Amino acid sequence: MAKKIYDIIPPKISHQVQDQIKDFLGDNKKRKHRRNYKKERQFFQKPVFAISGVIVLVLAVYLFFKLPKANIEIWPKVDVLSFQQTIVADKSAILVDLSKAVLPAQYFEETKQGSEDFPATGNASNEGKAAGTITVYNKYDPPAPLTLKAGTHFLSDSGKYFVTLQKITIPAAKKTGSKITPGSGQVKVEAAEGGESYNIKPAKFSVPKLSGTPYYYSTYAESTSTMTGGFAGKVKKVTDDDIAGAKDVLTKKLLSDAESSIKSKISSDYILLDNAISSETVSASTNTKSGTVVDSFTYEANVRASALVFKKSDLEKFAKDYIISKIPDKKTMLDKTFNLSYSAKSVDIKGGKATLDLDFSAGIYQNIDTNSLIPLLTRKNSSQINETISNSLGDQVSNIKVSFWPFWVTKAPKSQKTVKIDLKFE
Repeated sequence: MAKKIYDIIPPKISHQVQDQIKDFLGDNKKRKHRRNYKKERQFFQKPVFAISGVIVLVLAVYLFFKLPKANIEIWPKVDVLSFQQTIVADKSAILVDLSKAVLPAQYFEETKQGSEDFPATGNASNEGKAAGTITVYNKYDPPAPLTLKAGTHFLSDSGKYFVTLQKITIPAAKKTGSKITPGSGQVKVEAAEGGESYNIKPAKFSVPKLSGTPYYYSTYAESTSTMTGGFAGKVKKVTDDDIAGAKDVLTKKLLSDAESSIKSKISSDYILLDNAISSETVSASTNTKSGTVVDSFTYEANVRASALVFKKSDLEKFAKDYIISKIPDKKTMLDKTFNLSYSAKSVDIKGGKATLDLDFSAGIYQNIDTNSLIPLLTRKNSSQINETISNSLGDQVSNIKVSFWPFWVTKAPKSQKTVKIDLKFE
C-alpha cells in the first residue's frame, strides 16, 4: 500500500503529533533535572565523606590510646590467729580495759506485785442447825431458884438434843399448902447437830445431866412452836493444795512479767546470758485459812527479777583489740574473718559481775601498698607483671590474675590511672 503524504496535516493527526512532542520535551526536562540533582548531591557528599573519615580516624586513634586498661587481682596469703581468754563483765567498770581483761556490765531490776482470785476445790458438808425458844420449869421442893449454865443440854421427847445459848436462872416454885406452882423462864436453844430432822414440832424436854439428882424430876422444859433452820447440803472449802496451787500460779505469772519487762528494756546491742537473770518471790500470802468454807479466795504476791548484761560491741572490741595487739609488724587483720564465741564461767548478778570464757580468731595478711606497686607494673605484659609482684611480695601472695582490655591490648598502659589492683580474699 502506498504511503500517504500530507501537505497539510489533518487536525486529528496534528493533535497527536503535538502531544508526542510535549511528552518528549517533558521527559527530557525530567532527565535533565535528575542529572543536575545527582551532580549537586555528589558535590556535597564528597566533603561529608571526607570529614566523616577524618573523625573516625581521629576517634580510632584516641580510643586506641585511651581505652587500654589493666586489671590485676591479687590473693594475699591469709594466716589465722586463734586465742582463748577469760574476761570479767563488771558493773563498776566504765570502759573496756584490755590490760585488766574487764568490760562494763549493766544491772537491771524489776519488781511486780498483784493478786488474783482462785476457786476453792475442797468439799464440805454444810448443815444448818435448828433453833427456837423453850420454857424451863423449876418445881423443886423445897422451893429454891435454879441456875443453868450456857450449853446445858435438853433432850426432846423425840430424842433430839438441844443446847442453851446463854445462862438462865429459873425462879423458885411457889408452894401453897400441898400445891406447888413451878417457877419458869425462857431460854434460846440450838440443835446439837445440823440437819432437817431437828426441825421438830412443839415438844417436852428433860435435862439428862441432872439424872441421879433431886432436880431431875423437878426440872423440865417445853416448846410451844416448831424448831426451824435445820438443813444439810454440800459446800466448797479451801484446802492446803488450793493455797499452794494459787501461790505457784500467781508467782510464776508475776515472775514471767518481771523478766519480760527487764528484757524489753534491754536493747539489741546487749547480751543477756541464760544464767544472768534471776527471780525471787518477795512475799506471797492469803488471808483465807485452809478449811475455810468459801467458793473462792484471793491470793497476793510480790516478786523481783534482776539481770546482768553487757554490750556485744564491747565484747567484740576487746577481742579485736587483743588480736591486733598480737599481730606481727606489717600485717593487717582481715575483719570479715573475725570469729567470736563465749560462755559464762560464773555469774554473780547481785554482785554485778560475770566471768566469761572467750574463744576468738581472725585472719591476718601482709600489708600491700597498691599505690607503690602500680608504677612498677606499667608497660609490662602479663608474665612480667606476675614476676614483678612475686619478686615484691614473695610467698605472701597465693594467686595473681592479670587481664587487659580491650582485646588487642597485651601490655599494661603507660598511665597509672588505667592500672587497677584489687585484693581478693575469697
